[in-house]
Amino acid sequence: MLKKNNQDRKWSILESEYLIRRPWLTARKDHVRLPNGAENKEYYVLEYPDWVNVIAVTKDGKFLMERQYRHGLQLTCYEICAGVCEPGEAPLEAIRRELYEETGFGNGQWIPWMDISANTSTMTNMCHCFLATDVEPVSTQHLEETEDISIELLDAEEVRTLLLDNQIKQSLMAAPLWKYFAVHKLL
Repeated sequence: MLKKNNQDRKWSILESEYLIRRPWLTARKDHVRLPNGAENKEYYVLEYPDWVNVIAVTKDGKFLMERQYRHGLQLTCYEICAGVCEPGEAPLEAIRRELYEETGFGNGQWIPWMDISANTSTMTNMCHCFLATDVEPVSTQHLEETEDISIELLDAEEVRTLLLDNQIKQSLMAAPLWKYFAVHKLL
């Protein structure tokens, strides 16, 4: 059993300055003091709203996967459905909305799966991951002008192969999928 260390190692923020505030990028520079007295005058933090994603599995056991181009890596990637929590929106509401908009799927049974961080060192937000089973098509896609998403229904072995072959590049999507395959003893 792990021993819990309850010692708070929180840093003191001595000064903070916003460098950029845009809808999809907010960056600030903090001057911080560590518990040992050392100071860092340039510690950079990225502020984002919380994110959400879902492992969506249909009534016949198919995984609802998306394919879309990601400009940062300049790759077209396999992904699970994901999005951003709008102001005042609960994570479950946000991901149900995203699944409907991006895929046209809905309904099913939903459970919280895990909460993770893209980078605990420099980012302020969390990614709330869900598992939805027995989802079904309820509409068509309702994509935003800047979204270009194709949908694929894959069986568990195909998704497992994607994971093992390093074809799911987004860590916030790979982590809940790895957990799913571990919990269900599908590795």
